[in-house]
Amino acid sequence: MKLLAITDRRTLADSVEDFLARAFVAGVDAVQIREKDLPALELLRLAERAGRLANPHGTRVLLNGRLDVALAAGLDGVHLPSAAPPADRARTVVPTGFLIGVSCHSIDDLRRCEQEGADYALFSPIFASVSKPGYGPALGVDHLARACRATTIPVYALGGVSAANARDCMEAGATGIAGISLFREAADLPALVARLRSAP
Repeated sequence: MKLLAITDRRTLADSVEDFLARAFVAGVDAVQIREKDLPALELLRLAERAGRLANPHGTRVLLNGRLDVALAAGLDGVHLPSAAPPADRARTVVPTGFLIGVSCHSIDDLRRCEQEGADYALFSPIFASVSKPGYGPALGVDHLARACRATTIPVYALGGVSAANARDCMEAGATGIAGISLFREAADLPALVARLRSAP
């Protein structure tokens, strides 16, 4: 995976399903359904509808926070907040190939989630971000580079990442980039995906 798009229905001009459909067609590698305030049944129905959308590039569909709902909907993985139970506990109940990601905000977080068996980490906030308030000051590209050297699992840069600074994140060692507004605000999502894929 290199490109991970994250949903936020409160800021979308259309529905989550419409956004996901566009992301699938554009060929992002993964999407994370991040609708943490939805009741479990509504979240399950949303996840099931996502699973029925045309997905020509095999984009992986992950769910934020709710392992039970992700499994019930037959999704490809779950993304856990930094304070969630460790990934190795979730690993005991998931099928082979099921992805488990973790949000990290420090190098210590990264090392811990690697030890606990996470498949990947979202490291944030790299830059100042409207979509990711409350996680402290921007860490910066130099800190991202140190974080990438501190772990062997894939690290995805999140928080204020744009088409203009994505290359800096990749050159710092990030496996890929993740974003909310980055993908939501793209006037031509396929063109953005192609541009981001060209980064080293």
